[in-house]
Amino acid sequence: MSFIGREGELERLKKFLAAPGQSAALIYGRRRVGKSELLLQALRAHSESFIYLECRESSERSNVQALSEAISHALHIPPFNFGDFESALSFLFEQARHREVVVAIDEYPNLTATVKGSDSILQVLLDTYHQSGQLKLLLCGSYMATMQSLLYADNPLYGRIDLSIDLKPMDYFESALFYPQFSYEDRVRLYCVFGGIPYYNRLIDPTLSVSENLVTLLTAPGARLENEILFYLKSELSKLSNANEVFEALSRGYSRFSDLLAQSAVSSSPSLAAILDRLVQLELVTRETPINDHFDRKKNRYYISDRLTLFYYRYLFRHASARAVLSPAEFYRRHVADDFETQFVPHGFEEIARQYLIRQNRSGKLTPAFDKIGRYVYNLPSERRNGEFDVVTCDPEGYVFYEVKFSQKPLDDETVRTEMAQANATGLKCRRYVFITRSGSTAVPRPEVDIITLPELYES
Repeated sequence: MSFIGREGELERLKKFLAAPGQSAALIYGRRRVGKSELLLQALRAHSESFIYLECRESSERSNVQALSEAISHALHIPPFNFGDFESALSFLFEQARHREVVVAIDEYPNLTATVKGSDSILQVLLDTYHQSGQLKLLLCGSYMATMQSLLYADNPLYGRIDLSIDLKPMDYFESALFYPQFSYEDRVRLYCVFGGIPYYNRLIDPTLSVSENLVTLLTAPGARLENEILFYLKSELSKLSNANEVFEALSRGYSRFSDLLAQSAVSSSPSLAAILDRLVQLELVTRETPINDHFDRKKNRYYISDRLTLFYYRYLFRHASARAVLSPAEFYRRHVADDFETQFVPHGFEEIARQYLIRQNRSGKLTPAFDKIGRYVYNLPSERRNGEFDVVTCDPEGYVFYEVKFSQKPLDDETVRTEMAQANATGLKCRRYVFITRSGSTAVPRPEVDIITLPELYES
């Protein structure tokens, strides 16, 4: 399969590799997000001769031997018997005084676990050859905490990284490039499960329906992605207790701190706060604040960031006992199908709508461009009620209200009038009202109302 997406990140790496002199780059992001593929794509576009090492969870001796073989292949010299990793790296930096040398170390956290002081070793070499070297060093890795720490002020490599790429999951638009054969509705459904992780999206079989893909990849015994989430979370959360309980509560729609405390097995508010802070730091959970009240922590909401993690905890983790005794197809029919179509996908469609608006905003297609997008909260003491709107933007001219509908029924005029009246009744002063709809609209045209249909979300 050809390389898909990542045009911006690929261009940044190409510019980094083409620049003269010595420099270092850092590429990090969650597991399966496509870091290695991006790195190798940039390296191959730059030169046929580069040194690429994927560090193993093994001894220093084993990794040194693998590096020696990579050096031999790239520089067309006999393999050296380096005594340790520092010697091999010193050789490369010395070689780079006379010619360009490109060195990519993938899964760098595995190296730090086996080579004591690896950060300091690199720091000394980068400083020593800073003026005379032509070495391009690229460090790549999945363990977020380890990789992020390289940018901290107390790390030896602080100030030595010239390019840093925090590789995020793709958005809905780029993800759909993996499965263009599916209808727009099914592209939404697939993104709502597999999100923007290239590894997951490459596994989707275009000859199967969405439900057949879900059964094959997730609910069947021995499914390809059956243990993917547990393996990923274990690698990042091995020392964090009660994470399963928090994820399970989040998957059931609880997003307020107080509700999460009541629904999970976490013993105290400080403990829950620490768990959520860690999950947010690892980008496993998103903390959202209202666009019209950033400072009231009681109005914070927490959501699972990764779509497959949300699917796993909402269906597979919660119904593990039923999954063990039912056929994969019957389990899907009984415990997934209805909720998936009526709750899971419509909520996911709201996230797709936000991503669409951000894409439009960044490309200059919205006038004026908005500064903020998110939830808008309201409080009406006289009526003893409060609530929130899920998608609202704020620009220099005011607020724009969005209503997102993933319904088979076309948007009708009564719904438009009701939603507009509800927004106005809360005191939200809207300059425009926008409806993003799966099935088109039969509503009466209004000058202050825009209708965006599903096909428009996938126009380039």
